[in-house]
Amino acid sequence: MTYVYLLRSVSFPSQRYVGLTQDLKVRLRDHNEGRSVHTSKYRPWKLEVYIALADKDLAVGFETYLKSGSGRAFSSRHFR
Repeated sequence: MTYVYLLRSVSFPSQRYVGLTQDLKVRLRDHNEGRSVHTSKYRPWKLEVYIALADKDLAVGFETYLKSGSGRAFSSRHFR
């Protein structure tokens, strides 16, 4: 499975992050331990939503969509 996930910063609730991984638990731990340059300054993170997809290409496409303007609007409406 490939997971598309959305994180929210506990310290800065307006900060959200969308990512893609094969191992969700390890990836969340990496974010919270500061191993990601893009997310380290907004630690700690909590997992808000994840979607498990069997097709990796579909997961990559969905992640790309969620990072687009219309995808951010979609996630703001549906994943509060």
